[in-house]
Amino acid sequence: MRSILSSFLLLSLLLCNGCANEAADATTTQQAADTTQSTTAKTEKENLLFFGNSLTAGYGLETSQAFPALIQQKIDSAGLAYRVINGGVSGETSAAGNQRIDFVLKQQAVSVFVLELGANDGLRGIQPVETKKNLQSIIDKVKAKYPNVKLVMAGMQMPPNMGPSYTKEFSELYPELAKKNNMALIPFLLQGVADVPRLNLEDG
Repeated sequence: MRSILSSFLLLSLLLCNGCANEAADATTTQQAADTTQSTTAKTEKENLLFFGNSLTAGYGLETSQAFPALIQQKIDSAGLAYRVINGGVSGETSAAGNQRIDFVLKQQAVSVFVLELGANDGLRGIQPVETKKNLQSIIDKVKAKYPNVKLVMAGMQMPPNMGPSYTKEFSELYPELAKKNNMALIPFLLQGVADVPRLNLEDG
């Protein structure tokens, strides 16, 4: 959990600070704007959406213990105007996520989108090319709906028993998608967690 939190916190803070700088630049060029409206704009929160499976949903944990909730606490303590939305569904595959994303995007505007899907595909032996296609489709839909969204890809890896060819192709799809779509990349979401039994729960 500490590894997950640290990775996402670093990226989210970088993204949030980038947005804050953009807002500051815009304010500088509009010095004649009404002070009250400017203050309201500064305090209005933007949405940071985590879209994923049980890792995001916090399967087996209290809602307040899921890592998106912990990141919200860190963002609040840093005084950043971001609202974290937990869009995780336990057991979800990339195909199911691709079917669900349109509905989720209609619920609220999104400024930062973190994509965390594919682990269940790998555990089911779904071909990486299919996972890659589904994830790209999700990314395309997000960018079409919110062209200025900042994107983050959470990478995943499979255990060796899936075979060297499969595990290699699977692990490579995440950096490839991140590079293609100009996304910030977390190489392996479960780094420092996956191989520690006490930090793992049976997936839902």
